[in-house]
Amino acid sequence: MSANSRPPAKLTLGPLLFNWPAEARRDFYFRIADEAPFDSVCLGEVVCSKRAPLFERFLPAVTDRLARAGKEVVRSTLALVMSPLEMAEQRAIAADGGALVEANDLGCAALLQGRPHAIGPFVNVYNEGTLGVLAARGAVRVSLPFELSGETLRALAAAAGATELEVQVFGRVPLAVSARCYHARLHDLPKSACRFVCDRDADGLTVETLDGAPFLAMNGTQTLSYTLGRLTGELAELSALGIRRFRLSPHRIDMAAVATAYRDLLDGRAEAAEAEARLDRLAPFAPAANGFWHGAEGARRIAAAQNAE
Repeated sequence: MSANSRPPAKLTLGPLLFNWPAEARRDFYFRIADEAPFDSVCLGEVVCSKRAPLFERFLPAVTDRLARAGKEVVRSTLALVMSPLEMAEQRAIAADGGALVEANDLGCAALLQGRPHAIGPFVNVYNEGTLGVLAARGAVRVSLPFELSGETLRALAAAAGATELEVQVFGRVPLAVSARCYHARLHDLPKSACRFVCDRDADGLTVETLDGAPFLAMNGTQTLSYTLGRLTGELAELSALGIRRFRLSPHRIDMAAVATAYRDLLDGRAEAAEAEARLDRLAPFAPAANGFWHGAEGARRIAAAQNAE
């Protein structure tokens, strides 16, 4: 397929992983609806089910605002389901039948079997066999884990067929989800009475080594990379593989401007170096990294020119 005949590249705003105040979260999505060049927006609690009710009253207005702005609304589900109540909540989302549902664990994927749905990046799709099974069960879109190398992505893209693949190109990288709440433990609180202390760290709390070097980021029950996973110079190769959907993970920065930087890059209005410089200014809270793509340590930042090594 020639470059001119490829379908247009699309941008997805992934689900918010952090615990922001409900009003701030509502206003964030209103601005995304009005100003950001996203094609799809994922809504829903992925990390901790206790957070979901905090935003529930604003969900209809946000969904409506995004839809009226021409953006596809996708409902994302929990990455780790641990109780009958959480399972019931996933069943309710799966049964809704309105928005496309993105399953972030295989239990929810089973509930969606036989109807079109998406698979989120918390499901380990590491090989062609897994991708084929999920597609046969109704997955029309698969957002791949960020830790995959370019070589693995090439193999998956070749086997994808009609299944739309998506790659995260911006945001801290989710590494693990636990039954324990690290934020609650840090503040000497039980998980059952955590007082939602994770809301004190809008982009996650930096975890340092014993030597004082930043290492990871903590977000309630979730562990993320300290570095900001970013792919820019790699987008041309991803597009050549047939991957046309790119995911940005929300952070407390100007995400409309971040999306515009990627949109300009994808549409040929900016070069990779220019987009990199813009993103460095927009997201100064953590260094960028792309090591996973190059088959190296994920926290490394490797120049695009080294991709040929």
